[in-house]
Amino acid sequence: MGSSQTVTVKYVIRARFEVEGVVEKPDVIGAVFGQTEGLFGSELDLRELQKSGRIGRIEIELQSKKDKTTGMILIPTSLDRVSAAIIAASIESINRVGPCSAKVTLEKMEDVRDERRRAIIERAKEILQEWTIEALPGTEEIFREVSETLRLARVEKYGPEELTAGPDIESAREIIIVEGRADVVNLLRYGIQNVIALEGAKVPETIIRLCREKEATALLDGDRGGDLILKELQQVTNVKYVARAPQGREVEDLSAKEVAAALEHRVPMKEVKVKKAKERRKILVPKQIVDAAKNLEGTLEAVLLTDKMEQIQRLPVSELAERLQQVEGVDTVVFDGVITQRLVDVASEKNVKYLVAARISDVIKQPLHIHLLTFADIQG
Repeated sequence: MGSSQTVTVKYVIRARFEVEGVVEKPDVIGAVFGQTEGLFGSELDLRELQKSGRIGRIEIELQSKKDKTTGMILIPTSLDRVSAAIIAASIESINRVGPCSAKVTLEKMEDVRDERRRAIIERAKEILQEWTIEALPGTEEIFREVSETLRLARVEKYGPEELTAGPDIESAREIIIVEGRADVVNLLRYGIQNVIALEGAKVPETIIRLCREKEATALLDGDRGGDLILKELQQVTNVKYVARAPQGREVEDLSAKEVAAALEHRVPMKEVKVKKAKERRKILVPKQIVDAAKNLEGTLEAVLLTDKMEQIQRLPVSELAERLQQVEGVDTVVFDGVITQRLVDVASEKNVKYLVAARISDVIKQPLHIHLLTFADIQG
């Protein structure tokens, strides 16, 4: 499945697979899309990511020998590191290709920018060597002076948690809180030395103390991870201002001009609204559905029930859409996953009355005869 958009590749997910049988490339591609669908919602669905240009063409390299097929799955992506890691873990969860048992193991998360940086550095060395040879006497002394001016401030460790920070945290009246070490390094590159990293979703005690003692600004990534950290900071700290990287961007990748713009447009924390989930009224369903939902939580499995609430089959969520097309007499499907449009379409064709899952995707066209419910919606 190709994308209509050009992918600016940041990372390549390289995964090795072994299949107990002879399969071909379309079988592997089918397993990649089919067994990852619905695990984490439309925002991390491979088909949707290809349509939006966040994932490029998936390449398969394989060879068959002695009734076994081995090879590589290559997935180029422009996603942030967290989302790319989730996709990689999803690929590792594939356990079948076509009718055959399979095992997928992540070999490498390749940052394609590293190779480009290395090539640039090597060329810079060549340019510098040629320039030095051709330079007039006295150039070496000027170079040392300029190099000293541009030298980055040293990254330090601060507090009992040894958080990554710039050298001015202790002396500065105002501080900037970022998410990780790479963000600190980037800001130091632009001369901002009063910066410290959270280094995790849980806010360290050192950050809580600094926010009481100093005027703090949180400079966060423009993604869902940044949203979650913002909520945590709102609950446990006295952060005064919030600044965000542009939507979908990370602080570690911002230019000096973009960092300055983000800080210039910071807003007071008290003006940042926390989105609260709307309270939903519970729906009365048969006790067997409630019991099935409780038993399935955290398992990534599904249960198919008849109209008399008798269990037909229990199976992995990755096989649900395919299996549902083959089984007759299914009245209710309960599963630990996300209700996607594809699953709704299959259920509609099979005259299923209830789809009950952990979550419902935001982009759903619901047929009139199917009830779409989450675990949180039901009571027995």
